[in-house]
Amino acid sequence: MATDPLAAFRLDGRTAIVTGASSGLGAGFGIALALVGARVVLAARRLDRLAEVAEQIRAVGGQALTVKADVADPADCADVVAAAMAEFGSVDVLVNNAGLGPAVPASRETPESFRAVIDVNLNGTFWMSQECARVMKPGSSIVNVSSVLGLVASHFPQASYSASKAGVLGLTRDLAQQWSRRKGIRVNALCPGYLITEMNSEHADQIGAVVADGTLLGRFGEQAEVDSALIFLASPASSFVTGTHLTVDGGYTAI
Repeated sequence: MATDPLAAFRLDGRTAIVTGASSGLGAGFGIALALVGARVVLAARRLDRLAEVAEQIRAVGGQALTVKADVADPADCADVVAAAMAEFGSVDVLVNNAGLGPAVPASRETPESFRAVIDVNLNGTFWMSQECARVMKPGSSIVNVSSVLGLVASHFPQASYSASKAGVLGLTRDLAQQWSRRKGIRVNALCPGYLITEMNSEHADQIGAVVADGTLLGRFGEQAEVDSALIFLASPASSFVTGTHLTVDGGYTAI
């Protein structure tokens, strides 16, 4: 009997953790996951902003839990997972979205700044993945949000950010190698191109020139276009996909 292929994109009865969920891509990811049936745990440092996202999820009939956390702190990561288990009884999807993205010339970036970016973007991805893997069951999915700048050079001075996002890709491959067969946990990365978010809005004009000249589609991406890719990687629709990355960049890396 034929089955509905769209059913594979549903996450009914599953619990998804989204880090960096107080704004930007993370907030959008939380809402998108709720719309396909997931119970969503929203984690970030700004609890007031998380509450606003949770209300949007509840407004569309979803379930949401907010947890204040800094993913650079392994203890906070453990607390997020413990809260998810206490509230919903499972962790089935992890979206490692929390990130910092300063644009600082390499000759002037301080050790403190560089370490802070690595601590959140790379180390935080590992701490959250490690904690979730302890409780995830076979069929679970981890999606690490990397970037096109983990694949190609930036037009802006972003050494720490680019290094961290390239590291996320290496981490993704290794965790997939360790956990896909032994634990049944798929691990993939999502590499978005340029979208206007809270993180980069102050440089929108400069970025716009790069996008116009250096992207095949000649425009910024939109949240919904990245949401669709995330849902694919998070859901059973990608059940034969692990250890790789999905680039959603309007052709930026093709030039």
